[in-house]
Amino acid sequence: MQHSAFEQLQQKLKKLPGLGHRSAERLALHLLVEQPDSLQPLLDALKLASEKISACPVCGNICEDELCKICADPLRQDRQICVVQQVPDLLSLERSGAYRGKYHVLHGKLSPIHGIGPEQINLAKLAERIQSTELEELILALPNDIESEATCHYIQDSIPHPPQLKITRIGFGLPSGGGLNFADSVTVRSALEGRRNFGI
Repeated sequence: MQHSAFEQLQQKLKKLPGLGHRSAERLALHLLVEQPDSLQPLLDALKLASEKISACPVCGNICEDELCKICADPLRQDRQICVVQQVPDLLSLERSGAYRGKYHVLHGKLSPIHGIGPEQINLAKLAERIQSTELEELILALPNDIESEATCHYIQDSIPHPPQLKITRIGFGLPSGGGLNFADSVTVRSALEGRRNFGI
């Protein structure tokens, strides 16, 4: 049976992160019935974003130019790379104001049970950066859960790096299973400032 146009829209909205059945229904009704004048500007903004925004070829952050603003910023520290799981984690660190180095976005974490191996996340590019940049510190800012811990161990054990490279792990102040994007700026700052040597 073919779904109505409204049901199809609702189904598509439900697939967005953080939206359940009722939230998708409310959003669809808001756009179509309550505030129909807001629909076209939203469609225009989505179209423009899809045309202009892509992943930074260096770090994986969102960008509208050849490089993202952080990679292109000459004032950022080149000898530190902070590895995060997703772009929202990067944005949380930026809001905290506690970090002035560069980033690397993995776009996921290792999860064999879900079929996610090293080839499915942005690890190859990280290996290239580690080998081609004179890094002093690699900060592992992944969530506080088992899969993230396994990803950190993979980075430390399976990606070649110079012996003098300091590898640290944040986690202080973050609850078990919690990610940076769910923490306030004070907690994020504490997690970064309280980082420890990883694997020791």
